[in-house]
Amino acid sequence: MKLYKKLMVFAVLAAMALPVFAGGGEEKDTRLDNIRKSGKLVIGTSADYPPYEFHYLKNGQDVIGGFDIAIAEALAKDLGVTLEIKDMQFDGLLAALQAGTIDIVISGMSPTAERRKSVDFSTIYYYATHGVIVRQGDLAKYATVAALKDARLSAQKGTIQVGIAKTQIMGMSEEDAEKAVDVVKEVGSIKNLILDLKNGNVDAIVAELPVAQAYVRANADLGLAAPTFRDDDGGSAIAIKKGNPSLVTAVNTTLERLMAEGKIEEFFAEAQAIQEEQGQ
Repeated sequence: MKLYKKLMVFAVLAAMALPVFAGGGEEKDTRLDNIRKSGKLVIGTSADYPPYEFHYLKNGQDVIGGFDIAIAEALAKDLGVTLEIKDMQFDGLLAALQAGTIDIVISGMSPTAERRKSVDFSTIYYYATHGVIVRQGDLAKYATVAALKDARLSAQKGTIQVGIAKTQIMGMSEEDAEKAVDVVKEVGSIKNLILDLKNGNVDAIVAELPVAQAYVRANADLGLAAPTFRDDDGGSAIAIKKGNPSLVTAVNTTLERLMAEGKIEEFFAEAQAIQEEQGQ
């Protein structure tokens, strides 16, 4: 009888401990259920990155649009929920995802090896070429990669463009590029980078080519330098908190449908058309 009681007590204690050992005290794979129960999909984005995501006036109201937002709207529709957008600094997006204040991040984010350590990513839905924004009067001065090496470079903080500036322009090794150095100024938003460029605080901004083209169109005193850069290991994907495979599957199902139907290119063109209409 004593042995039986001891076994029963052990079994109860083991059962009580299971949730802690199995999930580190956290419920796993519940985010998709929570989204459906709440009736809304909350996305995190940094809406200063046209044509991915940007603010514009619609019927006199400030709204956030872009081809990333169109993708998010399609995902929300597939899930049968409404879409809620939270606009924040790019370098704070993954922290918000980890804290659970947003469901996913969709903001032209590249699924780098470093980011994959802390979050999961969807299928890559877009690959981009990267360009360099300079002052119109400096176009001839910075016509080559070699010339850009002597420029005061800048890029949006926390983005893959920081690494491109360090490795493909400055010639740093991948290992050295991971270290904190002052060769590339990092700023939280593209708009502030543009102000730095206009005020002469930096000489060049490395940005994704569609983004660079959008800001050049909107600023007659700026131009696009001749060099462009590829990052075939990058691309854009949606970030999802680890431990939610059902949500990853749902996101990938929508993305794969959109890509098969040619919708990604259509969303991209629509976003650029909105920018042109708005004079952005």
